[in-house]
Amino acid sequence: MPHGHPDPALDTLFLPLDSGALAWPAPGETLFLRARAGVALNAARVHRPVCEQGFKPWADVLAKEGFAVSDANGGQFPLVLVLPTRQREESRALLARAVAQARRGGVVLACASNKEGGRSLQDDLERLAGPVHVLAKNHCRAVWTAPLGDAVDRALLEEWRALDAPRPILDGRFRSRPGLFAWDRIDAASALLAANLPADLAGHGADLGAGWGYLSSEVLARCPRVTALDLFEAEARALALARENLAGARFAPGFHWHDVTAGLPGRYDFIVSNPPFHQGRADQPELGRAFIAAAAAALRPGGRLWLVANRHLAYEQALAEGFSSVRKMADADGFKVIEAVKGIA
Repeated sequence: MPHGHPDPALDTLFLPLDSGALAWPAPGETLFLRARAGVALNAARVHRPVCEQGFKPWADVLAKEGFAVSDANGGQFPLVLVLPTRQREESRALLARAVAQARRGGVVLACASNKEGGRSLQDDLERLAGPVHVLAKNHCRAVWTAPLGDAVDRALLEEWRALDAPRPILDGRFRSRPGLFAWDRIDAASALLAANLPADLAGHGADLGAGWGYLSSEVLARCPRVTALDLFEAEARALALARENLAGARFAPGFHWHDVTAGLPGRYDFIVSNPPFHQGRADQPELGRAFIAAAAAALRPGGRLWLVANRHLAYEQALAEGFSSVRKMADADGFKVIEAVKGIA
C-alpha cells in the first residue's frame, strides 16, 4: 500500500489491541512482519514495535518516522504482528515464521482484506496454531491465536516455513522463490526486451527494477562491451537472489537495495528497465514515469535507455521530456520496446 493512501488492513490489524481484546507486551517486545507505516502504527509508537520490511520505499518511510527497522529473523517475541502477502505460499511461510518467532504463551496477530485472502488467512492460522479469534471490519479480517503452546502443529510449521525457500527454476539456470514478480518464469516483457537488446551496448550500465536478475544476465550474455553493471531493486528478497544468479558473471556487478523513484546515485552509459506499473491491483503508471525520469537524470549525454512496457501505458510524454530521440523498436504480445537517447548538450 503506497504511503499516504488508506490502508484498511493496517487499521484493522490494530483494532484487537486498541479495544483491549489483546494486550501489548513491554515496549520493544513486539515484532511486526511486513510492517507498513500509517496512522494506526503511529498511534502505537509508544510500544516501539520492531519492524521488518523488505520493500525499500516502505522501509524508508518506517525509518523516517522513527521506527526500528531490522531483520529480526531468529528472535523471540511475546507478540508478533503480520500483514501477509497475496501470494499463498509466501503468506503461509510468513505465518509459520511468525508462529516460530512467538514465545511459548505468545500471540500471533495477522490481518488481510477479504479480497486478498482474509478467509484463507483465518483458515491457515487455525490449521497452524489451533483455535483463533476473529475481528472483521473495513472489509478486512484480523485473526489472532490463543496463547501459543501444544496446539501448534510443529510438522506443518516446518513444512510451511519452507514454502517460499529459494529453489532452482528454468532447468536450474536460475534460483527464485514464491512471492517475487514472475518468480517461476521469464515474464514476456523481459523476454521481449532481452531479445531486442543491441549487441553494441557498452560501458557502465544499470538495470532498474532488476528483480531476480534475468535481464541483467541477458545484458552480460548479449553485450560483450559492457564493462560494469549496477542492479537496482526495491525488494530485498529479489535482490538477494540476483546476487546468487549473477555470481558467475564475467565481472562482479553492483547490487543496490534502492528505491529508483528517489533517483539514482551514479552516472551511466546505458540503462535497461522493465519498470513496475502497479503496487497491489491497480495500475500506477506514475511508477514507470518515475523510472524514466530517474534514467534520464542518470544517463550521460548520448546515453541510451532500453525500456519495455505494456502497450497501453502512455509513457511517451515522459520519454519526450527526458530524451532527444525516442523510437519504438519492437511491439509484440501486448508489450512495446523503446530506445530513448539522451541529448548531447
